[in-house]
Amino acid sequence: MILYPAMDLMGGRVVRLAQGRFDEVTAYPADPGEALAAFAAAGASWAHVVDLDGARAGAPVQHARLARLAAEAPLHLQVAGGLRTRDHIARLLDAGAARVVVGSLAVKDPDLTHAVLAEFGGERITLSLDVRMIDGAPIVATAGWTEDSGLSLWDAAARYPEARHLLLTDIGRDGMLQGPNFALLEAAARRLPHLAIQASGGVSSLDDLSRLAVAGAVVGKALWEGRFTLAEALSACA
Repeated sequence: MILYPAMDLMGGRVVRLAQGRFDEVTAYPADPGEALAAFAAAGASWAHVVDLDGARAGAPVQHARLARLAAEAPLHLQVAGGLRTRDHIARLLDAGAARVVVGSLAVKDPDLTHAVLAEFGGERITLSLDVRMIDGAPIVATAGWTEDSGLSLWDAAARYPEARHLLLTDIGRDGMLQGPNFALLEAAARRLPHLAIQASGGVSSLDDLSRLAVAGAVVGKALWEGRFTLAEALSACA
């Protein structure tokens, strides 16, 4: 399983949100470039970096910063936040990002999403479907988690048989350190076998990582809060 240490950026600062709420922000005194270098030094081969300002605005805000980090980082970057056009995606890929994440775009503009998957390939595009559990069903949220689409995870994912990577977040678990939604992840792995699923939201312990049975795990707050070291997490995922 690939571990993706996560770094969320707001106004150039490294932050974490609780359940996607922009009024529940924790800031960390870390330089983004130095943090990525430390990830690589600990043995990580990938990192996940999000422009939270762009996710909230629905347009690039920190993409120049993401492009610079992608060009300079000593590991593969998967980048996200405010990607709404083909040019947004191409700019970050051209700058050196290994993969870009499309979330709201995949829900709101299937035609463009199919087009970028065809142009850049499924290995360079990660679908991101962030869900809230509503009456037991995973319903996809968009626009930085501020809007519910009314579309289920299963219907949204079924649109893209050509996709190869899916970042799946249970919003209710994100930033809460209460453990992943294992039932949801197990159902996704069973029902979406063509997708390499990245679990996001809730990882709080090395046992959580050891228990996950998916292709990847995106871990943010537990690392930033010192619940375990990156080296320990990488060992648990090996």
